[in-house]
Amino acid sequence: MLARGLSCVFAVALGLALGLSVTGAETLTERALRLMAETPLIDGHNDLPWQMRKQFNNQLNLVDLKVLEGTHTNIPKIKKGRLAAQFWAAYVPCETQYKDAVRQTLEQIDVIHRMCSKYPDNFMFATSSEDIMTAFNQSKTASLIGVEGGHSIDSSLGTLRTMYQLGVRYLTLTHSCNTPWADNWLVDTGSDPIEHNGLSPFGKSLIKEMNRIGMLIDLAHVSEAVMNQVLDISKAPVIFSHSSAYAVCAHKRNVPDSVLRRVQEKQGIVMVNFYNDYVTCSKTANISDVADHFDHIKKVAGSSIIGFGGDYDGVTRVPQGLEDVSKYPALVEELLRRGWMDSEVKDALGGNLLRVFKKVEEVRDGLKSELPGDTPIPLDEVENPCRTDYGYPTPTDDAGPRLAHTPSALVLSLLLLTALLAKSV
Repeated sequence: MLARGLSCVFAVALGLALGLSVTGAETLTERALRLMAETPLIDGHNDLPWQMRKQFNNQLNLVDLKVLEGTHTNIPKIKKGRLAAQFWAAYVPCETQYKDAVRQTLEQIDVIHRMCSKYPDNFMFATSSEDIMTAFNQSKTASLIGVEGGHSIDSSLGTLRTMYQLGVRYLTLTHSCNTPWADNWLVDTGSDPIEHNGLSPFGKSLIKEMNRIGMLIDLAHVSEAVMNQVLDISKAPVIFSHSSAYAVCAHKRNVPDSVLRRVQEKQGIVMVNFYNDYVTCSKTANISDVADHFDHIKKVAGSSIIGFGGDYDGVTRVPQGLEDVSKYPALVEELLRRGWMDSEVKDALGGNLLRVFKKVEEVRDGLKSELPGDTPIPLDEVENPCRTDYGYPTPTDDAGPRLAHTPSALVLSLLLLTALLAKSV
């Protein structure tokens, strides 16, 4: 009798330790759904707005997100996946740099606003940690904006601030190209040249301005040097909106263990990417492979820095078992199967991102007395035929003022030089 009683006590203790129902009535699936009903699932990166551009040229009137097929994301899939909050990516390709990146990014910001307006029963536009919880309590998907790529601000602090006023809440410092002030991840592969050894002086001032206005700093896509420099400079926690663990898959888009530990010290977050190439460094992957990244990050830096960053609709290959946004509960269930505690799962679902977001807001509020940064990037760092130089001082020499470096002025200068050379001959 005593032995049987001790067995029952042991079973109860084990069940409580694992977060299981003492009665054994709650399955892992039920437990996963319960946790997702108690804590909002916040995903760091989804490229559905880019699909609106690619497939429909942003003609949202031609699209019904309730029946849309051929994408990882639509409203029924969002509901089935219990997706409570989403950072929608306002992304435009690197080819727009020095051309029309700002215009095209504004159009992506516009399409996200219009998505929320068109489906008010499903989406709630959000700009704060408080808004996320308000939407969650109303059973709507909080819709936030992240601009993916520093080229989108055209090296302008004024443009950064304007995008913040339009609701943008994170900026990914680079995409897969260097900006005039930051090196991207391809530098670490040797396929792009090192231009700034991380951040230029203007890039460092931009980090401080992002702290001041309350913009989340996203280190997905940057070089390792940029990661470490931002971690040195920033007064606020940082995010990786869609990156995985380098030790599990040695791809330079992923985060090395040394940086994971620094993110923990900074109380930031790494939101795990589902792209097969970053999960297994191959074209195939499954849900267990993704969970391996969660396990590794937890082992190295604790569960307090982990989040979800699926990268749906921005990638061509996703793992078996995570085919679209409806599959999030299956990943939560896999983590529970691996022994994750309820509290750890709830942190990864949304608790960690909410904590980071609130801290960024606290840093912003503490810097209210700071004047806006307004020192422009040096002209010679952005000078090109597609950019005018109004506002920059006109250089002078012994011969008097020189022509401004506009395309027409450059052509005129060449013509004058040619005429002078011809005359001297």
